[in-house]
Amino acid sequence: MNLNKLTPIVNKPNGMALMPLLVFLCLYLVTSIIVNDFYKVPITVAFLVASVYAVATTKGLSLNDRIIQYSSGAANKNIMMMIWIFVLAGAFAQSAKAMGAIDATVNLTLHLLPGGLLLAGVFLASCFISLSIGTSVGTIVALVPVAVGIASKTDVGIPFMTALVIGGAFFGDNLSFISDTTIAATRTQGCHMRDKFKMNMLIALPAAVIVFVYYIFYGSNVEILSPESNIECGKVIPYIIVLVTAVAGVNVMLVLLLGLISTGVIGMAYGAFDFFGWFGAMGEGITGMGELIIITLMAGGMLELIRFNGGVDYILHKLTKKVSGKRGAELSIAALVSLANVCTANNTIAIITVGPLAAEIADEYRIDKRRSASILDIFSCVIQGIIPYGAQMLIAAELASVSPLNIIGYLYYPMVLCIFAILGIILRIPKSV
Repeated sequence: MNLNKLTPIVNKPNGMALMPLLVFLCLYLVTSIIVNDFYKVPITVAFLVASVYAVATTKGLSLNDRIIQYSSGAANKNIMMMIWIFVLAGAFAQSAKAMGAIDATVNLTLHLLPGGLLLAGVFLASCFISLSIGTSVGTIVALVPVAVGIASKTDVGIPFMTALVIGGAFFGDNLSFISDTTIAATRTQGCHMRDKFKMNMLIALPAAVIVFVYYIFYGSNVEILSPESNIECGKVIPYIIVLVTAVAGVNVMLVLLLGLISTGVIGMAYGAFDFFGWFGAMGEGITGMGELIIITLMAGGMLELIRFNGGVDYILHKLTKKVSGKRGAELSIAALVSLANVCTANNTIAIITVGPLAAEIADEYRIDKRRSASILDIFSCVIQGIIPYGAQMLIAAELASVSPLNIIGYLYYPMVLCIFAILGIILRIPKSV
């Protein structure tokens, strides 16, 4: 294998390059719906078949070089960064469970919040944390285990509670000043973060309020089936450390590392495990992330071949051929970033990919750059929040031990946000901020 043959060259726009994605969606999503069993087709197998198809249909390279190109996508720095987070998240989650941190946090939450406000409270906490730390992944890692614990002691389903956390996580990811999507959107469009924030807030906040009110009314019927037992406040400390350091803006991997160390110290102090028991819990947690890591690697490789074969360029050219008027231009920007996100499974990369083209469309049709930046950020977060192979959905599903497809139907916030964003484009609101 000649590694020097690897280049960022992309073939001409080619609609057929998108076929591996269609193969995956048909095999995983459509088949699961037809047989009415979301566990019938393992997502790993679906990605394997789609990956083999992508390698087999790539032209202009030898088989060895196709595999190298595929591997370059799997080894992309963004993919590897997510894998390191998955490793630490698995170790922390299992260690926290083994030493009783999750049960203690759940019991404390049930003690502090009445049953009727549990759903709204968890959603609000997810919104606040993600807005503070600027990362949906960090929020999901911190809150999904607690949400699952709450679901086990109430009559609320685990997929519903997991979706609730994901929705709140994307609220902050979309609006936070330190979110990578905010930075990418404002830089590619050439506007200030505060101006884009104001424009975004007028769309995202009403959507969040509607969902929050729904959770209040729906939550009024929630029954606590297993009342909280004795609250061991000391065991809550690992989660307090994770949340406080995350809100303080500490890097998510350092946050997880600090949380992991605290689970070991406090767990041994409480006698929950000894030193080697702690190591065992960490090992079990890391091993449990194995499937998620494999999925992430295969998705990265498959999507790289889609890009290499001209799939992303095909979308860019196809959606900009018949643009007319401001509404059409804004809808084309929304469609561009949405489809790019489907093909990359990374909202930041999707914004960076179509951002320059979106800026040109905005200039040509005299669209306020604050609006184009807002559209890029909103629709990238909407799509990232609902695709079953996005990093956020995969890690949430792994932590909750459910299928991503079971979660999608309960993602109310991304759905409502999408409706509000489309209405904003059609009705031309907000006009100014």
